[in-house]
Amino acid sequence: MLTVHLRVNDAATGRPTPVRLRVSGPDGTYFAPFGRPVEFACGRNEDVGGNLRVGRDRFAYIDGTCEIKLPAGVPLRVQAFKGPEYLPLDETVTLGPGQLALRFAVRRWSDVRADGWHPGDTRAHFLTPHAAALEAAAEDLSAVNLLACVQPVPSFDGTLYPSIPNITAFSGQQPALQTESALVAVNTLNVHPVLGSVGLLHSHRAVYPLTFGGADDTDDWSVCDWCDQCHRKNGLVVWVRPFDFAVGGEALAALVLGKVDAIEFDAHPRKQPLLPWWYWLLNAGFLVPLVGGSGKDSNAVVLGVPRTYARLGPSQPLTYTNWVNAVRAGRCFATNGPLLTFDADGRGPGEAIDLPEPAPVRLRATAACGSPFDRLELIADGQVFGAVPAATDGPRWAATIETEFPARESGWVAARCVGGAGPLLDPGQPTFAHTAPVYLRVAGRPLPHREAAVRPLRLAVERTREWVESHGRFAEEKRQRHLLDLCDASLAKLVGDPGGWPT
Repeated sequence: MLTVHLRVNDAATGRPTPVRLRVSGPDGTYFAPFGRPVEFACGRNEDVGGNLRVGRDRFAYIDGTCEIKLPAGVPLRVQAFKGPEYLPLDETVTLGPGQLALRFAVRRWSDVRADGWHPGDTRAHFLTPHAAALEAAAEDLSAVNLLACVQPVPSFDGTLYPSIPNITAFSGQQPALQTESALVAVNTLNVHPVLGSVGLLHSHRAVYPLTFGGADDTDDWSVCDWCDQCHRKNGLVVWVRPFDFAVGGEALAALVLGKVDAIEFDAHPRKQPLLPWWYWLLNAGFLVPLVGGSGKDSNAVVLGVPRTYARLGPSQPLTYTNWVNAVRAGRCFATNGPLLTFDADGRGPGEAIDLPEPAPVRLRATAACGSPFDRLELIADGQVFGAVPAATDGPRWAATIETEFPARESGWVAARCVGGAGPLLDPGQPTFAHTAPVYLRVAGRPLPHREAAVRPLRLAVERTREWVESHGRFAEEKRQRHLLDLCDASLAKLVGDPGGWPT
C-alpha cells in the first residue's frame, strides 16, 4: 500500500477544487482519504458531514486535495462529483511502483451564474457550519440554509434529552460562515406534528418556541404566529413537507392568508404527490413559488439535491439577503439536476405580464442536464401545453421548446422537466425540475374562480379545523379560539378574492 497525494483541479483555473470523491478497487472496496472513516454512521443526526453514502457507494468530501492509502498494480476507479454544472469524473488508473501522486480535473459545462442564477439549498440539518460550507463547495452550491431544530438525543442514563444542534450558531440575516465559494446561514425549523412545519429563513432573531404540541405539550400556539413573527423580522417563510404528514394543516391556512412565501420539495419520500396541490394553489390564486431543499439530516442525503436556483438582479452581488429576496420574488426554479430557462414574451419566473386583451404569448424553455431525462414540458394552469423529448447533445442531455400560448384569460405558465431514470447526483430520486410561474393578467382581470382547485384546499382547511376542535389540547381556551378564527379566515378567503399579483 502506498500513501498517495491525490488532487482534483478545476480545469478552468488549474486550482484544487472541493469535490465529492470515491476511490474503489476492482472488487468495489472503498478507500477513504485520511481523516475520513471507511465505515460511517448514516442515521438521522449521526455524525453528519464530510461523508456520504449514495445507495451502496460511499464518498468523502474533500477540499480538492487529500492523502489516501492505495494499493499499487491494480486498477482503481476514481469518481468525483461537483454538482449538476460539472461533468462527473470517472477514470480508471493503476499506480506504478513508487507512484505517490494522482492528478485529476473536473470541467464545468455550464455556468448559469453568468446570467445571475445562484444555487442554494433551502434546508439542511445537523451539519456544523464548516461541514456545510465544505459540502456546499463540493456540490457547487452558493448558499446553504442550515436550520436548527429540536432533536431528541438518547443518553446513557436511558433518558431522551431534547437538543437543538446549531442554535448557538444562529446567524439570522448574515452568514454564519462564508468561504470563497459558498455561504452558510443558520436559522430555524419550527415544527408542529399536525399543524405543519415551516423553515424561517433570514429572520434577524430566532422565533420561539421551536416546537409545540405532540405527546408532551399543549397546542397553545400557532403556525401563523411563527409566520407573523418571522415576517416582522424580515424573514422568509417556507412551508416544509407540505401536504404530506397531515394534508393541509394550519400551514395551509397560513399560506391562504398570505403568511407563507414558498413551498418546498425535498429528497425524502412523500406520502402525497406535491404537484397537484401546488397547481391547485396557483389555480386558486395563491401565488407561491416551489423551492428545492435537500432536507439533509444524515450522511445518506446529498446536500443540494434538490436545490433552488435563484436569479439575482442585474449587477447584484451574491449576498444572503439578495438570494432570499430573489426567492421571495419567485425568480427561481427547483431542480435535482436539469438546468431550466423559461420566459413568456421575455418575462421570466416570478414576473407578470399585463395583456390589455386576449392575445398569444410566446413561450420558450430550454433544459440541459449531465444525466438523462425524459422530456421538457410547458405547463399552463396546471396542464401540459407542449412537450419535447430530451436528446443527447455531446456529454449532456438537452431539449428546447418554443411555441405560442393563447392567453384568453388570466392564469399562469411555467416549464418543468420530468424523467424516469434517477439523476446522476442521486440515483434514488426521479429526475425533476420546475420553474416558478410567469403570471398572465388579461384585461386587468383577476384569476378566474376555479372551483376544482379551491375544493380540495377548502376540505383540507376544514379537516384542520375539525382537528383543532376535536383533538387539540389547549390550556387556554382563547388559544383554541385563535386557531379556529384563523381557519375561518382562510376558509372565507378561499371562497373570496385570494388577493394580489406579483409586482
